[in-house]
Amino acid sequence: EYALYQNYPNPFNPVTTITYALPVSERVTLKVYDLLGAEVALLVDAIQKAGYYGVQWVGTQYASGVYLIRMQSGKFSAIKKLILSK
Repeated sequence: EYALYQNYPNPFNPVTTITYALPVSERVTLKVYDLLGAEVALLVDAIQKAGYYGVQWVGTQYASGVYLIRMQSGKFSAIKKLILSK
């Protein structure tokens, strides 16, 4: 089934791992947003096979604070909160 798991570690400094699962092969986008809704990073934008995936986000160039990670794939969409603490 589709899933976007909570990043680990959280809070993080400066690297965190975001994991997700796909039940079928389809296009996946994984984007990071600040709390104002501005996109700050595009981590994944590709067609991927069914399976379990992990991607790292390096926050060295970003300010400390709360960010949102959004996964979209087909009709599935999920959002998780990330905390970057420097």
